[in-house]
Formats: sequence, structure tokens, C-alpha cells
Amino acid sequence: MLIYFLIITTVLFTVFVLFSYWQELKYRNKPYYRLSDVGWRKCQPSPQAEVVHSIAFLGDVGAVSIDGTDPVLRLLQEWQHSAGANGSVLFLGDNLYPVGLPAEDNRHYHTAKERLDHLLGIVKSYDGKSIFLSGNHDWNKGRKRGLEYVLRQEKYVVEALQDECSYLPRHGCPGPDAIQLAEGLLLIIINTQWWVQRGEKPLGKAQGCQYNNIEEFFLRLNKLLRRNRHQRIVIAAHHPLYSNALHGGKFTMKQHIFPLTAAHKRFYIPLPIFGSLFPFYRKMFGAYEDMSHRKYRKMRKRLLNIFHQYSNIVYVAGHDHNLQHFEVRQNHYIVSGSASKTSFVKKGGKATFTIEQKGFFVLNYYNTGELWLEAVAANSDEASSKPGFVLFRKELHPMLQPVEKVSE
Repeated sequence: MLIYFLIITTVLFTVFVLFSYWQELKYRNKPYYRLSDVGWRKCQPSPQAEVVHSIAFLGDVGAVSIDGTDPVLRLLQEWQHSAGANGSVLFLGDNLYPVGLPAEDNRHYHTAKERLDHLLGIVKSYDGKSIFLSGNHDWNKGRKRGLEYVLRQEKYVVEALQDECSYLPRHGCPGPDAIQLAEGLLLIIINTQWWVQRGEKPLGKAQGCQYNNIEEFFLRLNKLLRRNRHQRIVIAAHHPLYSNALHGGKFTMKQHIFPLTAAHKRFYIPLPIFGSLFPFYRKMFGAYEDMSHRKYRKMRKRLLNIFHQYSNIVYVAGHDHNLQHFEVRQNHYIVSGSASKTSFVKKGGKATFTIEQKGFFVLNYYNTGELWLEAVAANSDEASSKPGFVLFRKELHPMLQPVEKVSE
């Protein structure tokens, strides 16, 4: 009986694994749409609407090719030409892999500098705004001495672009920094890496920050949102608050059965059951960069408690290497982290749209007050006349009711 039980259990487990893997293969690299958004192609801005300001969000751009053939950078240049001076490019952190911009005697320095110079060369000639944020890799992969790394990158970018607002928040501070992009459209930038960073983190006026107590950050952010309830507010950061991917605790069946492929893609050594220990740990406890880690979890809870009080917020982040959109409590949460890498993203859940493909999200704000979101994918065919194509389009909800600006 025991032998039959073991055989049946093994067969059922194998069937379950193969079926799950087949299901993942079916929709991997294919877009997922919430049922109510399947007909997105029919949705268009009003005929009389004209774009007032456009924002391109490129997350995790740190591994782009610099030989002129990179499909995402070609798509970005096409977008720059189309948007013109009424546009902003935001690099959402992890601008340089693997450890940001190290010291000149570090073996990674010349590669990092070459890649950063290439990015800066593309945005230097652009008439619109270009703003860099920092991510965990820019902070020496979140390890000690990370502040030294991010300050070096900040100094390099600001000097190259001759713009004090080209790297925000400044000095490695938490923020929030606000920029009025257009009448009715406010951009707020926060440094989420500050909360999960190990080692030194700047705080206080002596280090160039606005306050000495981190609680003041949340008070200032809430006050900023309250005073601008009459506007559309876009919040840019590195870490997502919702995600159906790795940092949100989502793993593929392959990662459960062949966990060593995380170290090298050719390490196909089956370790069933034991292989699930690593995904379980990442899901329940998490590394510093995971949503389940206590520091990340605490930051996320505090931010969402504030955001849930409002209904005019679009929060955009990178970190996970895919494109995702969530609509939660009348606010929108976007992951735009596939500018140079892609990774698995699970369909369904609270997501309205997901895809594992290189590209980025664009927000278009119109003179009619409409705010439209577009996911654009890069075309890897160099011979094609089109550098990219639209995968998803959605009008982000209109303001429920305009309110008078609250005075301080």
C-alpha cells in the first residue's frame, strides 16, 4: 500500500508541476488584461484633446546596450522626438548595474561610467526634463557605503547635465521633492531606498536634508497631497507598492523545482521540495529589497495609509523587471522596470495589466484634464521602421470632485 501511495503521490505531483509549468509558458511574454480592459484598443482620448505634458518612466535601465542598437533607447529617442519640450523622462533607479557608480579604482567603474555617459548623451540633447532617481543597485546594491556610491552618481549626473534638479531627491535624502510639470499636474519624487538601506543614511540639515526626524517626511508628504487635492499627482519612486513579480513574492514553478537557475541559467539541477524553501523565505520574510522584508513592509504600510486618503494619485516605480498596472481604492500603482531586463510576472490578482517585455510606461496629460496611461513595448527588429508599439492604453480615473486648494 505504501508503494502504491508513493507512486500515486509522485505521479500527481509530476502532473501538477508539468501543468503549472505549461500554464506559465502559455502566458509568459503575453499581455494579461483584466476582463473589463480587454477592449482597450477602442479607447482613445477625446478628439479635441491635446497633450499638455507627457512623462516617460524608465525603470532599471542599468543593463542597456550602449552600441546604439538597444531597442528601449531607440524607443526612448522616438518618444523624445514626439514629446518635445513638453515632456519629462524619469529614470526610476537602478541606473547602473551591479553596484551603481563605484570609485575609479573599482573594476566596475569604467563599464558603469561608459553606460552612464551613454544615457546622459541621449538626454543632453533633449529639450524636456530629465530626472534620475536612485535604486538599491545605485546604493552599492543596498549594502554599506551605499551613500558614498549614490552621492558619486548624483554629482556626476548633475555636473554633466548642469541641472540641480536632474537627480532627485538630492544628497540621498528621503524627499519628498515636488515639481509642477504643468497646470494641474504635479510630480512628487521620493527616495524609497532610504528606508531599506543598510549602513549610513542621511538625515538632518547637516547632511542636506530638510528635517532631523523621519516622521517629518510623512507629515510633509501628507500635507503636500492635501494641499494639492485639486491636481493630478504623480509620485515617482524606485520600490513598488503592489507587484505580481519577484519582489512581491511571486515565483515560477521552474524556480521551485530548479532553484539554482537563480544563480546561473544553466544550473538545471532538480531540487523539488527543498527548492521551495528559498521562494518561501523570500515570500514570507524577504531580502532587503523584497516587499515582505520588515523594513520594506513598514514603509509600504505607512505610504499606503496616506495614499488611501486620496483619489488623485498615480504611483510609478521600477524594481521588478516587467510592466504592471494596478487600480486600488481609486488610485493607480504602476511598475515600469523593464527598460533593460525582463523577469516573470504573474497574471491576475489585483492587477489590471501585466507583461514580461522590454519597454516602459508613458503618462499623457491633456488640456481637457484627461490623464491617459500607455504601455509601450520596444521592437527588437532593428530593420523595422517602428521602434515600438502600444500594448495597453487606459484613461486613469477623472477627479471625483475638484476641491479648493488648502492653505498652510
